[in-house]
Amino acid sequence: MAKELYESDTTRFIRDFLDKNPEVVEKQRAGRSMWWDRKQDKTQRKQFAEAAVPKKPYEYY
Repeated sequence: MAKELYESDTTRFIRDFLDKNPEVVEKQRAGRSMWWDRKQDKTQRKQFAEAAVPKKPYEYY
């Protein structure tokens, strides 16, 4: 007896949408590479760390 797996309406919608609009996946990849998949500038990261203002020990008033 094979057990059927549950599939939500949202999952079904996304799968159907991507089947009908395959270009969306490529746009997602392009957006990710533009914002996330970049080399880090170590000098700039060091400058940001040095310029950080220390947090106060108690922030609630």
